[in-house]
Amino acid sequence: MSRRVQQQPGYVLHHRPFQDSSQILDILTRDHGKVAVVARGSRGSKSRLAGVLRPFLPLRVSWVAKSDLGTLTGAEASGAPSGLRGDALLSAYYVNELMLHFLHRHDPQPEIYALYEQSIHSLCSTSQVAAHLRQFELEFLSLLGYALNFDRVAGTHDDVVPDRYYDYRVEDGPVPVDHTEGPLVFSGATLLAIAAARFDEPEVLRAANRLLRDVVGFHLGGKELKSRKVLLEVHRGRIAATRKTDKTNE
Repeated sequence: MSRRVQQQPGYVLHHRPFQDSSQILDILTRDHGKVAVVARGSRGSKSRLAGVLRPFLPLRVSWVAKSDLGTLTGAEASGAPSGLRGDALLSAYYVNELMLHFLHRHDPQPEIYALYEQSIHSLCSTSQVAAHLRQFELEFLSLLGYALNFDRVAGTHDDVVPDRYYDYRVEDGPVPVDHTEGPLVFSGATLLAIAAARFDEPEVLRAANRLLRDVVGFHLGGKELKSRKVLLEVHRGRIAATRKTDKTNE
C-alpha cells in the first residue's frame, strides 16, 4: 500500500546521481524524520526542480512511497536561500553530515528538526561559527540521548569541583585524576564552563572543541566526517599562511 505525503516542511541533506537524469535525495522533514526519495528527471537541463533541490533552502516537499525509498512528486521553496559562505557554509555541511549519520529513516524528531532549522539560520548571521557549532553539538547529543555529564563525578553523586582535574570518559563522565595532562583531561572549572556554554572565552572554546571532537567520533564509531576534515585543512592552511606572513614581516 502506498503512502502519500503532501507539502511537508523539509531540507535536502544530501543528493547523489541516479540513472541518467535523476537523483536520490536524503531529506530531513519535520513530521516524518529523515526520508530518502528519488527525484526523477531532476538533473535534466529543463527540470523545474534544478534550482530548488539544494541544501539549506527551506522547502515544502511531497512524495509517494511504497517502500523505504519514495518518489518525489513535488517541491517548492518556502523561504529565501541561506546565503551561507566560507566557514559558515562548511559548518552547515558538517551539521548535515551529523544528521545523515545519526538519524534513522522515518523516525520523526520535531525537536531535532527545530534545532537544525535554528542552527542553519544562526550560521547565516553569526560571526562566531565555532562557538555556534559547539552549542549545536551539545544540544544535538542531548536530544539523541547522549547528553554529556559535566557536573557529577562518574559513578557517584559528588559534584565536579573547579580546582580538581578530571579525565572525561565518554560513556561515564568525569573521573578524578592526579595529573593535569591528557587527551581528555580537563579542570573542573573548564568542564563547568563548557556546561555553561561560555564559548566567548577562547580557552573554553578550545577545550569544548577537543572534548566534542572525541565524543562525536566515539558515537560515530571512529568514522571521519568529510566536512570536518575540510574545515581542519582550511584552518591549518590559514595558520600556515599567517606564520609565513609573520616571518616575512620580521
